[in-house]
Amino acid sequence: MLTFRKTYIVLLLLIVVAVGLLHTFTPTDKLILHDFYRRFSYFPIVVAAILYGVRGGIFLAACTSIAFIPHLRHFYHLGPTYYMSELPEILLYFGAGIVTGAIAGREKQLRIKYQELSHQLDRSYKKLHKQAAILVEAERQLHASQKLSALGQLSASLAHEVKNPLAAIRGSVEILSDDFPPEHPKYEFSQILLKETSRLSTTVEEVLRYSKKQQSNAPNPRLEPLPRVLERVTTLLASNFRSKNITLTINLSDHADQVLIDGDKMAQVFVNLLLNSCESLEKKGIVVVENRENDKENEILFMDNGPGVPEEDRKKIFTAFYSTREEGTGLGLAISSRIVESYGGTIRVETPESGTGACFIVSLPKI
Repeated sequence: MLTFRKTYIVLLLLIVVAVGLLHTFTPTDKLILHDFYRRFSYFPIVVAAILYGVRGGIFLAACTSIAFIPHLRHFYHLGPTYYMSELPEILLYFGAGIVTGAIAGREKQLRIKYQELSHQLDRSYKKLHKQAAILVEAERQLHASQKLSALGQLSASLAHEVKNPLAAIRGSVEILSDDFPPEHPKYEFSQILLKETSRLSTTVEEVLRYSKKQQSNAPNPRLEPLPRVLERVTTLLASNFRSKNITLTINLSDHADQVLIDGDKMAQVFVNLLLNSCESLEKKGIVVVENRENDKENEILFMDNGPGVPEEDRKKIFTAFYSTREEGTGLGLAISSRIVESYGGTIRVETPESGTGACFIVSLPKI
């Protein structure tokens, strides 16, 4: 920018010098040419005043007045009358520079003021837009929470009413199944009935668990080392992984024994996450559990090489009753999220470093 400004002033000065030379070498009797040079001299003055303000206009007016001296000398020889008629032109040069510079300076100040006002309006608009978006999202969440609360109460009521009859049905089926040995034609149907009542019972239990608010910092939690809780959970789910020939690997750090967690609550979270991986994998899949820690929290990672979780579903999967599987209840991850949050932690899903599959990360503050 500074180079351009210097270039402009040099060009304007060259024009002034050129006009002065034209006055010098143009004969005195060529009055039309001298009048043209004299009026053309206003051009660099006005341009300088526009570009550099009053000071620029005065500077070019002074330079133009100096360049005007050869013209005055020509008219001096013609007599005082002609000479004195040309002197006011110098005053007009300075007047043009001052007036034009003042107008240009005022216009520049207004332009800067309007630019600042425009920036303020733009910032205000962005801030207002952001606040409006927050209000809309808060209202949406409020409506969603109200609907969810009503749905949860209704679900809990229905689940409670279904639970006892369902237990009676299952008990009756177990008694009746004794009359159908494995070779009996109806044995398969009795097993299907047992399996479906078990699945329905599990769903009812999940609804009841979700409807009960988890208490933050539950009194006297039963703290256990992380490896012991994982061992208990993997033993419980061994048949699930074995039936699909899925390899489950536990890679814990050397200090994992010092990571203490609420065994009862976290076991439920780990079961939900491992079952989620198991159900998303085809046969011969791989599930890896690892842990890592920093100064403030412990993290337990559950990674698999399944299809992964699409970006648009990563926030929704922890919402109650949202499931990507037709047979899913949408409560397992919601319950897990509520339990983890009750201990001041977080649960999130990412893409593993391998680039495929899903990685659920449970972050818990150090106890």
